[in-house]
Amino acid sequence: MSTIKRIAIFGSTGSIGTQALDVIAANTDKFSVEILTAQTNDVLLIKQALQFNPNCVVIGDEKKYENVKQALANTDIKVFTGEHALEEVAEMNCYDMMLAAIVGYAGLKPTLKALENSKPVALANKETLVVAGDIVMRKAMENRVPVIPVDSEHSAIFQCLVGEGRNKIDKVILTASGGPFLGKKPNFLVNVKRDHALQHPNWTMGAKVSIDSATLMNKGLEMIEAKWLFNLRPDQIQVIIHPQSIIHSMVQFEDGSIKAQMGLPDMKLPIQYAMAFPQRIANNFPRYDFKKPNTLSFEEPDLKTFRNLALATEALKRGGNMPCILNAANEIAVYAFLKNRIGFLDMTEMVERTLQKISFIEKPTLEEYFESDGEARNFAASLVEM
Repeated sequence: MSTIKRIAIFGSTGSIGTQALDVIAANTDKFSVEILTAQTNDVLLIKQALQFNPNCVVIGDEKKYENVKQALANTDIKVFTGEHALEEVAEMNCYDMMLAAIVGYAGLKPTLKALENSKPVALANKETLVVAGDIVMRKAMENRVPVIPVDSEHSAIFQCLVGEGRNKIDKVILTASGGPFLGKKPNFLVNVKRDHALQHPNWTMGAKVSIDSATLMNKGLEMIEAKWLFNLRPDQIQVIIHPQSIIHSMVQFEDGSIKAQMGLPDMKLPIQYAMAFPQRIANNFPRYDFKKPNTLSFEEPDLKTFRNLALATEALKRGGNMPCILNAANEIAVYAFLKNRIGFLDMTEMVERTLQKISFIEKPTLEEYFESDGEARNFAASLVEM
């Protein structure tokens, strides 16, 4: 039996996908690439396919299909297109693990198909669990396959729990850098522009995650993700601001002991850990040096200024379809901000109004999650000034 793990990267042209391919390129004796998917970036997808020679590729944008097909005509790589193709490819048996790195709600359906097909998932798409965490984790349990987190914070918690077995968790502590506007007040934020908000102090990330980090919505979504990944109550999840981003998160056990996972901010490390689990692989990533003086500091988040975190906490507590609505409204708000259609503080306003407008469902079916998502998107979009 081959010891090479065959990886399907859903969202290969984004920040996580490209870094995952760097990890695979450095460890060709351990990993191969079987599936690559992209939404619109056909140029990079073609380049990746020619380098890694996967079994198949999917280009979501059907207008780019002919371009990709022609570019790969002299290879054995199968080319598919369209949203439905993502689900069909996820059902294939040619891979051993899915790296779910499609940004936003779009990642949900392929991830569910992978789990239904008993494929382990390395999850970099937090929205999948925010939208329908109960259904996703139930599918994983029914098919007895792991969901291994790739988010640095959830990877940290996952690593802290290895070997702890039945030891009870008192709480998890998610660390947040505070983003580029830590310490700023609304009178400053009202004038913030797109390019300023994209400049994260510690991490190199895609546009959506960078904006979410600037508004602290990212940490709110991570709280909801943590609930499902680690089977926690809302009161067991705490957020703390840690500007240096060296401690990636912590777990406090019922005896009061706290375990932390530390390291320099580098997404390749949690990506590699998830793909290679339970092994750790040697690498040449930069190391944190304790000999260099560095203060690690912590503070409470400013919920009055960064109200997205408060809205997400409320959605977490209410449960049902509220996190789904929160996520849908936020995706529309971030998109509008990135297009310079609304201001920085308007994003929170849009999310809050959408949460108030869309009907609450305590125990939604998957179909009701899809309907809530659509309703929330339509309402949020109607709030953007035409």
